[in-house]
Amino acid sequence: MNERQETSEDLERATRLSFEALVLPHLGRLHGTALRLTRRPEEASDLVQETMLRAYRTFANFAPGTNEKAWLFTIMYSIFVNAYRRERREPDLVAADELENRFQQTIELPDGSAHLEILRNPALEWHPSEAERALQRLPEEFRIAVLLVDVQDLSYEEAAGAMKCPVGTLRSRLFRARKQLAVELLDYARNLGYVKE
Repeated sequence: MNERQETSEDLERATRLSFEALVLPHLGRLHGTALRLTRRPEEASDLVQETMLRAYRTFANFAPGTNEKAWLFTIMYSIFVNAYRRERREPDLVAADELENRFQQTIELPDGSAHLEILRNPALEWHPSEAERALQRLPEEFRIAVLLVDVQDLSYEEAAGAMKCPVGTLRSRLFRARKQLAVELLDYARNLGYVKE
């Protein structure tokens, strides 16, 4: 191995270690937000993986000393929006044999008892928190604003940058989202004793 190869490998190793040190502490928060965005665990994992891949590819463009969390969430939001737009343009395709299989399974059920048995299975977690359900009912732009600012603690400027909108638009979305959440969660808060009559 010559000196040039050794230097290149050392540089690559140093870059990888720097990237890991900067990014890995945010992995859990990225996955939680990805799950709230996609609403499907497999898609959330794919979104985080794609975010990590793109972040690594563009790591040379990251300015040390700036907010790496905002940088990562900007990348993730961009990937999510692009995939969402692409998905809306493409029709859902189902293989003919899969469709036939679903139809056959439906015909073979003599009554709804099998469905009830599945739905009553205590191993399945069917009841996310009331706050999580209220958050999921928000329009996408409102939900993402709340996730970035209130859940992930990005500044208004950072969240607006991630969403590619003016700060005023972000503030408006947050105001409306918070108001909608407050209305939806009022009874729940009363039942828990957070709000007095």
